[in-house]
Amino acid sequence: MQYSKFVVAAAIALTSASAAWADIKVGVVLSETGPAASLGIPEKKTVELFPKEIAGQKIDYIFMNDGSDPTAAVKATKKLIDEDKVDVVIGSSITPNSLAMVDVVGGAKVPNISLAAGRNIVFPVEGNRTWVFNTPQTTGLMARAVVKNMVQNKIKTAAYIGFDDAYGQDWFKNFAEECKAAGIELVADERYNRTATSVTGQALHILSAKPQAVLIGASGTPAVLPERTLKQVGYKGQIYQTHGVANPDFLRVCGADCNGTILPVSPGVVAAQLPADSPIKQSAMRYADAYEKAYGKNQLSQFSANAWDAGTLLEHAIPVALKSTQPDNVVAFRAALRDALEGLKNIAGADGIYNMSPTDHNGLDDRAVAMVRIENGTWKLLK
Repeated sequence: MQYSKFVVAAAIALTSASAAWADIKVGVVLSETGPAASLGIPEKKTVELFPKEIAGQKIDYIFMNDGSDPTAAVKATKKLIDEDKVDVVIGSSITPNSLAMVDVVGGAKVPNISLAAGRNIVFPVEGNRTWVFNTPQTTGLMARAVVKNMVQNKIKTAAYIGFDDAYGQDWFKNFAEECKAAGIELVADERYNRTATSVTGQALHILSAKPQAVLIGASGTPAVLPERTLKQVGYKGQIYQTHGVANPDFLRVCGADCNGTILPVSPGVVAAQLPADSPIKQSAMRYADAYEKAYGKNQLSQFSANAWDAGTLLEHAIPVALKSTQPDNVVAFRAALRDALEGLKNIAGADGIYNMSPTDHNGLDDRAVAMVRIENGTWKLLK
């Protein structure tokens, strides 16, 4: 009888120990090559700074490169879920890939933290989107900030040129809505492929429409092409870009052609320029100090900030999930982690302060926006 009790007690202890020793597996799908490589590379470098242990649990990070291709992103996500049995997926880097992943993660009931900004990645929070969160400021939030600046600069007419994909369409939709509300007339709408080598025709159409300002709805270094072309055909109005270009590679490639460009960015990109009383100052500087210590000065970007905040959310959500279940119970732990992410409140990161809810899986507000002007290869915070 006593032997039997001993065996049962030992089995319980072994089970408890196994639960404590089970690793939490984080799948990471990023665009490390292809047109969006200037996004995926700094994101991967950021994830490599993430803690290897949270709340006493070892964290394993499994990286996959989707090559900036939605089909490859889906394939990578399925592998991480079906073969590697990950508890959560971070990524992808860009909106088309993240949208393609929604049904995969939702169907498998695996929480996903996207690093892409498309508003329709997480809104409305229903169906498979109930499993998806994202860290960047959404296109809706940033479009509102761009149009607010246009109003301040007394702009009455504007044009748009953006990617001919889900990212470009999402930006146009939100920008058009904000322009209409502000009384700004949209006089041109042009599109181009991420891999295009010429947009002269589109630029000439915009020039003939005579807008006071142009918004370029693109990301990474491919966003340089329309800006440079507009300057070459003689456009003299104000050019705006999106937070999709806020990285050192864009500044390097665009050079003097981008002087004077205005755009909204993560507060983390200009952490040192934030006023001392900014609610983002302390958390933004934590990101900036850690990233620059690892990779050097003048390397901060929107994309590394987005990735940093994915890690920040997990650092806060994992301890909550562990209170109800352990990672050895994969199905239950995935669900607990999803619920923990949805319940996060007042979490300060590099991009802003997150307040998640059952109807908001982005959680950022106007405090997450910093308007900047490009001046001689640097981001200058606008007051």
